[in-house]
Amino acid sequence: MANKSISIQTYLTVLIVIVSRAMFILGKPTPSTKAMPSSLPQNLLSLDLGNKLSFNSDTLNVASTDFGKLVRSKPQAVLYPSSHQDIENLVKSSYTSTTPFSIAAKGRGHSVRGQAMAHNGVVIEMRSLMNCGNRINVSLTDLYVDVGGEQLWIDVLNGALENGLTPKSWTDYLYLTVGGTLSNAGISGQSFLYGPQINNVYEMDIITGRGETVTCSKHMNSELFFGVMGGLGQFGIITRARIALQPAPQKVKWVRMLYNDFSVFTRDQEHLISKNINDNGHNHGLDYVEGSLMMDISSLNNWRSSSFYSKRDYRKIISLATTNDGKSNIIYCLEVAKYYDDLTANTIDKELELLFSGLSYTPGLKFTKDVSYVDFLNRVRIGELELEKQGLWDVPHPWLNLFIPKSGISEFDYGVFHGILDKSRSSGPILVYPSYRNKWDDRASAVVPDEEIFYSVGLLQSSGMNDWEFLEEQNKEILRFCEKVGIKFKQYLPHYETKTEWENHFGAKWDLFQQRKIMFDPKRILSPGQRIFS
Repeated sequence: MANKSISIQTYLTVLIVIVSRAMFILGKPTPSTKAMPSSLPQNLLSLDLGNKLSFNSDTLNVASTDFGKLVRSKPQAVLYPSSHQDIENLVKSSYTSTTPFSIAAKGRGHSVRGQAMAHNGVVIEMRSLMNCGNRINVSLTDLYVDVGGEQLWIDVLNGALENGLTPKSWTDYLYLTVGGTLSNAGISGQSFLYGPQINNVYEMDIITGRGETVTCSKHMNSELFFGVMGGLGQFGIITRARIALQPAPQKVKWVRMLYNDFSVFTRDQEHLISKNINDNGHNHGLDYVEGSLMMDISSLNNWRSSSFYSKRDYRKIISLATTNDGKSNIIYCLEVAKYYDDLTANTIDKELELLFSGLSYTPGLKFTKDVSYVDFLNRVRIGELELEKQGLWDVPHPWLNLFIPKSGISEFDYGVFHGILDKSRSSGPILVYPSYRNKWDDRASAVVPDEEIFYSVGLLQSSGMNDWEFLEEQNKEILRFCEKVGIKFKQYLPHYETKTEWENHFGAKWDLFQQRKIMFDPKRILSPGQRIFS
């Protein structure tokens, strides 16, 4: 009998281990055998959060890193909420505690320098709310969609398309959460036309640093509404956003034109974004304008281009990329898109011909594809999957994203593209495209250069696990160059180490930013990974 009892006990032990491991793999909290860390309030367990908090070492390790893989910062626990009430209870528990703990909301963890981490605090796995049923609800009468802050933009797109509608403004990559992109701004090649994603939100539900859920808009609790827009998670956690919709197109004319002269390249970009005329809601210009660089032959087939060019195209491009002495030129690629449907299929080519008249791209180096609207918006996903197969996606990403005023973009090209980067040859896509300042609401927390036209520059580099420090130092060299020559840039997805740097970043908005922090998160609980107030 004793042997039988031991056998059953062993079986149950093994079974528990297997089930616990399976729960972790599925992204659910594993009941921990460890006690709650003493620095966290013991009343957390009495708030019906005990079975949703994980102290599992594997879970904590996952929450200790992000897409960048440049820093590690270990929390004491991870919360897997099943409702917004769980998040509210967690924040309120910290706010009312005599020893508040830090809290970071994590969507896809697509930050690159630990912005979604909470050292010795609690990370909220927002994606756990996906198990709460449908949180994408379209209003056909008022043309908006209510979505949970944890929802991916690809799912928002698909939910809207079921009703023949679509959001207006996007990021290049759709596998990011709504709350994550709105906390930064959300930019892409549509920003010159519709502004960033934060300009296309009607209303939000926010859990503030006091543990209170507040519904806000431009006209209701507006201080919180504008504070959260590009507020880097400092004032509240977005649990719902009401996003503007418009009728969805069916197809896209996707065009790339190549240049070897930067001044001509930027002139044509600025010309194209000026051609948009809205007539009764109809856009007569382009729907998307971005630019990128090809620094050497290997970069022609990066994750933004892998599905675009044919082998015949490559032969043409190489002729432009290579000089007579065998060295590589920098190629500038102007990438545009024009949406259409069955009603405009017969006129789309004529429209593009008129829009492209007067452009000075290299003759014979214009390439066109016809793709579906979804395939165009989801184009980066194809490259991501290819890199995953090769083991090249889950690597360090020392990215640097800047807003460069028009007055400094030529000097930036000379000193950075033809100088700092030319010496090392970039290992990832480099984006360069213009936007209008008047498309950004100055009441929001997000900051841009004080010129009517500025350029988004994305240095989206990747490296091996042991050599990313070189690229980080290169990024610092780029920033030093900009400061030396007087380019008044702003960082997008900013990362700073000191209060003075943050003050300079926000400029005239710094005092208001501090006031909003006191109003909505007076104990500085939220988003400590940004290092603004910690």
